[in-house]
Amino acid sequence: MKVVVLGAGRVGSAIAIDLAKDAEFEVRVADRDPRSLERLRAQHGIAGERVDFSLEGATARAVAKADLVVSAVPGFLGYRTLQAVLEARKRVVDIAFFPEDPFGLDSLAKANGVTALVDCGVAPGMSNLLVGRESARLDRTTRVRIYVAGLPTVRVLPYEYKAGFSPIDVIEEYTRPSRVVEDGALRVKAALSDLEHVDVEGIGTLEAFVTDGLRTLLATIPCPDMAEKTMRYPGHAERIRLLRDSGFFGADPIDIHGASVRPVDVAAALLFPLWQMHDGDEDVTVMRIVVDGEKGGRPVRVAYALADRFDRTTGTSSMARTTGYTAAMAVRMLAKGLFREAGIIPPEFVGRNEDCVQFLLTGLAERGITYPRTAEPIESPRQSGKS
Repeated sequence: MKVVVLGAGRVGSAIAIDLAKDAEFEVRVADRDPRSLERLRAQHGIAGERVDFSLEGATARAVAKADLVVSAVPGFLGYRTLQAVLEARKRVVDIAFFPEDPFGLDSLAKANGVTALVDCGVAPGMSNLLVGRESARLDRTTRVRIYVAGLPTVRVLPYEYKAGFSPIDVIEEYTRPSRVVEDGALRVKAALSDLEHVDVEGIGTLEAFVTDGLRTLLATIPCPDMAEKTMRYPGHAERIRLLRDSGFFGADPIDIHGASVRPVDVAAALLFPLWQMHDGDEDVTVMRIVVDGEKGGRPVRVAYALADRFDRTTGTSSMARTTGYTAAMAVRMLAKGLFREAGIIPPEFVGRNEDCVQFLLTGLAERGITYPRTAEPIESPRQSGKS
C-alpha cells in the first residue's frame, strides 16, 4: 500500500519512519526542504520528493499514486492541501490543524467516497477521541476540560519554551481567538486568558490558559461547559501577551524607512531561533482530560492522563511521538478497514467505535505512549448534604 506523507518536519518525519517499519507500506515523503528529505533517505531509506505545496497543482501531483495520504503541512497550508487531496479522491489522515472549519469539505469528501480523519494528533486528536468515547458512554455530558503541554525539560529564559511542531503554528495558537462553551453558550475569549495554575506530577506547577483547541468538539459534543487550555512554565503567558498586545504578531504591513513589512514576520524571524529544538534538546508532553456527566442518574467523572518524554534511543521528540504515532496508527486503522465511513471525520467520531479506540490505544502503548483512565462517582450537593 502506497502512503505519501506531506511534510517532513519533526512530526511528519516521525510518521514516515514509523510507517516505513511495516512491510505492507511503501512510504514516500514530500516536502520543500531538500535537507529534510535527504536526512530521511540517508538515515531511514525513505524516498522523497521536493514539493512546494503553495503552488497550484503541486499537491495533486504529489498524491497521484497514493493509496493513503498523511497531511502534516503547516496550518496555513492545511485547508487547501486537504481540499486538493480530497479532489484527488484519496483517503487522508490530517494533522495540519488549520484554522478553517474542516466540515466545509465534508460534502466533497462524501461525494468522492473518501475518509478524511482530521485533527488526528495528540491535542487536538487523542483529546477529542477520548472525550468522544466517554460522551458516547454517558447519558449526559456536563463538563469537559482538556489540559495539554509540550515543554522542554530544561528551562531557559526568557521564554522557557521550545516548539515541538511548526513555530508559525505556535504564534497562531497565541493569537487565534479561543472558543469555549459556558452556561450552554459559545463564548469567544482572547487566547492566553483565563489563567490558572495546575500542579503536574513530576514537573511541578504550570500555568494554563485558554486556546482554541476544542475545534470540532464545539459542534459534535452537546455539553454546556467545555474548555481546552494550554500549559506552559509560569510567566510564559505574560511575556507572550506583552509581544502580542504591543503589535509584534500583527499581520498588517507597516512602513519602516520605506520598506513594507509585517510585524509577525519580524517577530517570527527573531523568535524561531530561540524556540527551535536542536540536537540534544529533550521535551515532555503532558495532558489531562476530564469528562463529567451522568450515567444511570448518578454523576460520574472520568479522567485520562498522558505523560510522555523524549525518546533517547531514537532521538524522537515527545511531541513528534505523541502526535505522529497517533496519526501513524490512524493510517493503519484505515488500511485494515476498521473505519470506513466517508466524509470529514474528527477524532470524536472514531471515539464512538470501541474497536477503533482499542486499536489506537494498543498501538500507542506498544510505542510507550499510554493514557491511564480513572473513573469515580461525584457526590451531588444533595447526597453530600450541602446546599
